[in-house]
Amino acid sequence: MRERRYAIGFQDFNRIINEKRVYIDKTAYIYKMAYGSAQFYFLNRPRRFGKTLFVSTLQHFFEGHKDLFKGLAISKLEKKWESFPVLRFDLSGAKGVSVPLVENSISNLIVQYEELYGKNENEKSLGDRFKGIIHRAYEKTGKQVVILIDEYDSPMLEYIQDEESFNAARNILKDFYSALKPNADKIRFAFLTGITKFSQLSIFSALNNINNISMDDDFAAICGISKDELLTQMKPDIQTLGKALNLDFNTTIKSLIENYDGYHFSINSPDIFNPYGLLNAFNDKKINSYWFETATPTFVIELLRKQNVQPTEIKNIKANEQSFNTPLESADTFIPTLYQSGYLTIKNYDARRGIFTLDIPNKEVRVGLMDNLFKSYLTKQNPRILFDEPIADIRIALEDDLPDELLKNTKKILQLLPYTNVKMLEGHYQQILFLIYTIAGAIVDVEQHTHTGRIDLTINTNQAIYIMELKVDDTAENALAQIEENKYAEHFLNDNRKIVKIGVSFDSKEKNIVDWKIV
Repeated sequence: MRERRYAIGFQDFNRIINEKRVYIDKTAYIYKMAYGSAQFYFLNRPRRFGKTLFVSTLQHFFEGHKDLFKGLAISKLEKKWESFPVLRFDLSGAKGVSVPLVENSISNLIVQYEELYGKNENEKSLGDRFKGIIHRAYEKTGKQVVILIDEYDSPMLEYIQDEESFNAARNILKDFYSALKPNADKIRFAFLTGITKFSQLSIFSALNNINNISMDDDFAAICGISKDELLTQMKPDIQTLGKALNLDFNTTIKSLIENYDGYHFSINSPDIFNPYGLLNAFNDKKINSYWFETATPTFVIELLRKQNVQPTEIKNIKANEQSFNTPLESADTFIPTLYQSGYLTIKNYDARRGIFTLDIPNKEVRVGLMDNLFKSYLTKQNPRILFDEPIADIRIALEDDLPDELLKNTKKILQLLPYTNVKMLEGHYQQILFLIYTIAGAIVDVEQHTHTGRIDLTINTNQAIYIMELKVDDTAENALAQIEENKYAEHFLNDNRKIVKIGVSFDSKEKNIVDWKIV
């Protein structure tokens, strides 16, 4: 059997089909949109979720490239295969440059269509030039125009921390997008993608009929790979990966779910896998961190630091839709940024109260995010590499159920951390331990409620549950006694895993663990 070829980094539908690379069929969504009730559509999704590939697929459909769609869902639905003039703009290239160059980058995108449809020298601004292209494309072809704009918000996201530059970039884009409303009668279809819905742009204020499908159940799986798609269209890939890892089929799926699944983009969304992580895992035949490592979330980390967000706060967040699905320029908490960037996702919805529960989607994101937050504790004298060995030893201790080794290596890490002057030492160590054990791969709860009190740390592994109580300038015996007196273990009686109770004593002068007791 010929080895399957994946489309990693490939964003051109034409190339994927012609090179017979693995393609997850999303074409039914195209038919639904093309013949739906809306003229303008908007979709926001995190980076590397397949937005650009979907835009490319739309382009080839509206250009009438019927042969590319043989065997796909839309081939049984579409009867006309009509060709339209398509204007496609990818604004991701307009980021990472100075504000004056944002206008230049967009201008260069316009030039290619001016060369195709002609140019009026009286058209000076981006908006006027865009209007002129739409008009001339319509007149020249006799057909309405299709407009596809990918990463429409990239130039503004680049400067969201700099108000002056942000406003300048916004004004440039506002002028560019002003071309759409006056030419609505010449537009057959328009689709825009991005990370967030900026409210102060003419495109959203002027186009009252734009259909935002970002949280629409019918389009929840438009990008990414659903669990159903994984189990049907990618069954051979699961089998090949399992063989390479010496795992059975069900265990392989469980590992993929743990690392790359967990995204939900609407109230009734199916489970969505991160396509970038999933395809890389199949290609490399191993489970690894891929999506998070493609770009260090500097902006996200800076935002969390600026707002003094504790690592343990990024978990089981209760919010109404307006709290997380809001334009980033008007956000007053970290929640919209983390949700729209893919670091939080919908985990539950209470219909009666209208309240969503948001959480980190999977292990890959959880470990990567906490690892980057952990780095904020370090200095040049304490580089991350010094911590790699003890964290690896902690991972082994957790996997092999060796609580004594767990504490020994935790102590090593605390010795490497720089001195921190904090008032609430117990809370400080609670945050540090939460980061360390999360980076090591465990599921960690802080202040978990029971009917008798709150557990300082609950560390969950496949084999065991570690109940950990922390004391500063007090004995490990007293910490352990608190676990026993409050009967914390009874909270987990219905769990088949081993229960390990750990009392830990910190010394405020030594700034480290000085003793521990394990039962």
